Amino acid sequence: MRRIGLAVVLTVSLALATLGVEAQQPAMPVVGFVRTSSIETVPHMVAAFRQGLKDTGYVEGQNVAIEFRSADDRYDKLPTIIAELIQRPVAVFVGNSGAARAAKAVTTTIPIVFATGGDPVGENLVASFNRPGGNVTGVSFLSNLGGKKLELIRALMSKLRTIGVIENPNSLPSQTERIEVETAARAAGQRVIVLKVSTEQDIDPAFTTLVRERAGALLVTGDALFTGRRDNLVALAVRYRLPTIYSNRDFVDAGGLMSYGTSLTDAYRQVGVYAGRILKGEKPADLPVVQPTKFELAINLKTAKAIGLTIPQTLLLQADHVVQ
Repeated sequence: MRRIGLAVVLTVSLALATLGVEAQQPAMPVVGFVRTSSIETVPHMVAAFRQGLKDTGYVEGQNVAIEFRSADDRYDKLPTIIAELIQRPVAVFVGNSGAARAAKAVTTTIPIVFATGGDPVGENLVASFNRPGGNVTGVSFLSNLGGKKLELIRALMSKLRTIGVIENPNSLPSQTERIEVETAARAAGQRVIVLKVSTEQDIDPAFTTLVRERAGALLVTGDALFTGRRDNLVALAVRYRLPTIYSNRDFVDAGGLMSYGTSLTDAYRQVGVYAGRILKGEKPADLPVVQPTKFELAINLKTAKAIGLTIPQTLLLQADHVVQ
């Protein structure tokens, strides 16, 4: 009986000791992944982010948790989403520029890693590229290349007189690119029609206006809303036989005519790397903003044929990616 009693005591003591050790173990860190637009429509970017985390030793469900949130194109929902995640609590915020600005407005202590197509200094996200300062750093993939995109459209259509520009009025990078296009077009004596699209429901009416105003081509500015609605935008451009240039290759792979920009997949992988490095103890202020080193021109010849266009050989020779 004494042996049995001693065994029970030892078993209970061991169990209590184990519980004590487990209770002392740090909780799994949580990363808050926030986008102004749909997350479900950009699975490749989410996969790239997870890969970046993995590259630094973090695997979702094993040693890190990820809380995904979308504002569904409602910027007014962002403060509530950020507040909920702070209560979770999260160790790091990641998101596009709109989400990052919302997080920065609420916290000066929780690290924030952004992915923006605009100028993070101009957007007041960081003090400078090399020395971000504060609790914010990230990746700028420079989607606001309006002047270069307009130049490429002109190379395709030398007699272009009227061009449409789709912008999201809620997005600073989108607005900046629109202004750049207007400036370049004005200098060349071209007319610009600006279509303000802030929700998915605004897309169809925008194309109706473009047709009514006899736009000869279209430039879609870089924005999360448009990236998430690329299939709809591409389908309408083809239906109306409207030559269109976009901000990244995803559109061309989805059937868009032409794009110029950097890789969103690469950008979000780097966001994951930075999030992992911060989880390991590095400070955002010590991590320079990552800038692109390569811009890619992509052309879809199948789409060109469908809308009755012949791509000049000079333009094809410049292309980095061609869909036959």
